[in-house]
Formats: sequence, structure tokens, C-alpha cells
Amino acid sequence: MAEHGAVAPDRIDLVVFSSLFPSAARPGAGLFIRERMFRVARHRPLAVVSPQPWFPGQSLIRLWRPGYRPQAPVLEIQQGIRVYHPRFLAVPGFMRRLDGWAMAFSSLLLLRRLKREGARLIDAHFAFPDGEAAVRLGRWLGLPVTVTLRGTEVPHSRNPALRRRLARTLRAADRVFSVSDSLRRLALQLGVPAERTEVVGNGVDTAIFHPVDRAAARARFGLPAEAKVLISAGGLVERKGMHRVIDCLPALLGSHPELHYLVVGGASPEGDMRPELEAQARRLGLAERIHFLGEMPPQDLKWPLSAADVFVLSTRNEGWANVFLEAMACGLPVVATDVGGNAEVVCRPELGTIVPFGDAAALQRALDDALGRDWDRAAILAYAEANQWDRRVAQLLRAFEPLLAGSPASIPAASTAARQ
Repeated sequence: MAEHGAVAPDRIDLVVFSSLFPSAARPGAGLFIRERMFRVARHRPLAVVSPQPWFPGQSLIRLWRPGYRPQAPVLEIQQGIRVYHPRFLAVPGFMRRLDGWAMAFSSLLLLRRLKREGARLIDAHFAFPDGEAAVRLGRWLGLPVTVTLRGTEVPHSRNPALRRRLARTLRAADRVFSVSDSLRRLALQLGVPAERTEVVGNGVDTAIFHPVDRAAARARFGLPAEAKVLISAGGLVERKGMHRVIDCLPALLGSHPELHYLVVGGASPEGDMRPELEAQARRLGLAERIHFLGEMPPQDLKWPLSAADVFVLSTRNEGWANVFLEAMACGLPVVATDVGGNAEVVCRPELGTIVPFGDAAALQRALDDALGRDWDRAAILAYAEANQWDRRVAQLLRAFEPLLAGSPASIPAASTAARQ
């Protein structure tokens, strides 16, 4: 699928390896990876390999599963960059533990061809199974490998079998990036030498995320001009915690009688809680106050954000939530749970409030306070402005430079030994 008539470069420096990446089939998947790496591509030509799970008879699913999305094309051209989607055998259930091996085998011939085209580095995102597959490919092809931790590693590390595999993968990588310091500390616990770790947080594109006229934004969503408005955005899954916010609304209506709640997002690979959330809203008598806006492309998200007063995400697990910076770039304070890297993003009182996860009373108090406070929107905007993508990309390019300049023989001894 060609976009904008662009032509992909013939020579590349590196391969981005991640099963979670936007495609025609799943346009909202892994946008944060594309945002980062397509900016890197302005300085270093690259290709993307995004393996997709497949099992025999999968195409028959669409006959009985409503809303089933077909798989991505084998090759897309996105913004002039080749994005490959090789299929790997993924048998549901216990056999998914073999995904790392399957991803590596299915991508080997493609990676070998990309190496002939100049690729000198594999840059993987998520340690399992993507990073595990990338490390194997790096060993087979004599290429250095970087792995970025993005949050799924926390629950995986609690599984003894997966923890051993995470440790083996990360110790074998030539460089371990993490989107938050909490994830970097996890890498250290798993045995990665400190000198091979680095925090590279996510950024925000203030050309896309910026305030628009509040009255116009509220009119677009049918919100009263004087309403108090909360907003959450993300996959409609248990982990993101929209149901925990909804539970707070009846009490909040006592002090904020014109309260409304915007929910932006849809199904994700983790599931789809929209039916349960809608039923919860009806059960609490809040169907008129909770607005399910569905999935939105990034360029449209500034409208509901600008219509709101406070952004909230009562998430169970997170690496570094891009959406916090996106909300701040639209002038919103953030109320979030103290998990993952949330406190590293909402790092000052003037930016919002961090509450303990699972403490419903603390979440309610924080939302009540946030809705009633006069926030310094200029300070919030300035913080977002200071966390744009350019700074992150410059940091990545510096880290990539020695790996791209070296040969397989120059890969650090500690890393080479870990691969044996």
C-alpha cells in the first residue's frame, strides 16, 4: 500500500523490529513506535519488520467473529518507508510461548536480504517476544541488537519462566533502552550491566497536539459550555482503568453537578470492554454523562482534549504513557496512578496528581481537587513543549552511532558472551 506517492530508499542503516506497528489492518497499533522511529528515519534510512501471528484456518474466523480485521499486507510503504509484515505460526494457548522462535524463523530470510541492503543494526521494541526474536536474528546474522522496554516487561517479569527468558534476552542485547527509569531499574534487576542501559522517554508532537478553541471543541461533542469535563484515552481494556474512573463519578457529581466524562479509544489486542463500560454507565444512571467517542486518529485527538478540564488514567501498568504528554500539550493537568513511569511524566505538582493504584478514595479526592483547582495552563504547556520528540531522537542517534559504525567483530565482549 503506497502512501503519499513516496518511494522507499534502496539502502538502509537499521531495521526496526516490532510486532506492534501501525498498518492498514490496525492503524492505531504501536503509533508511539512509529512516531519515534520515523523521526529517526529522517537521519538514518530504515525499514520496519513487523511480524504478524498466523495459524491454519485463521481466515475462517471472519465467518463467525464480528469485527474481525484482516491481516496487514505483506508490504506497505508508509511515509516513504518499507514496512514488512511476515507471518509467523502462532498457535493459540500455551504454544504462544514459542512466538520468539517463530518470529525469528519467519523473518530470517527477510532480515538476511535487508542486511545485504546495508542494515547494520536491529532495533527491537518490547523484550518479549519481539526482543527475544531480534536477539536470535542478531546472533544468526552477526548484527548488533537494541531492545526498548515499553512496559509489558513488568507483568512478564512476575512469571518465573518468562522472567528467565527476559533476563537472557536483555543480557544478550547490545543496548537496552527503556521509556522510563522504573523499566531501566527492572533491566538492572534482570542482570543487564548499567553501562548498557539508557532511558529514552517518549515525546510529543506539538504540531499535532495543541489547544484549540474550547467553545468550538465542546460544541463538537455536544457538551455544555459550563460543564466540568474529565477525559481518558486508550484501549478499552481492564488495564487502562476507565471503569475505575466511572465508579468515582456518582460521588463527584455531588460537588460538580455538571460533570461529563469523555472516553476515547476502542478495542485492542488485550480485549474490548466497551460493552461492560456502557453497561456500568447505565447501571449507575450515567449514560447521559459518559460519552464514548471511539478510536480517533492522532490529528483529531486535540479536539476532545481541548474540550476537557482534566485528563485521568487509572491504569494498572504502564511504561511511559504518551497520552499524558499529549494531554499536557493541550493544556490539561493529569491525574494518574502510581505505576510504571507515570510519576516520571507527571513529575511536579503543577502538572497533576499521582495516586496509589487501587485506592478508589484517593482517586476520587484527586479528581475532585483537580476539577476545582485553577491550574497554571501555561506551565503545563511549557512542560510539554520541553518534551518534544526532537530531543529523544537526538539521544537515540547518539546511542546508535557506535553500533552502526562497528562491525560484528566490534560488538562488546559482554554482549557477545551473553549470546552464547
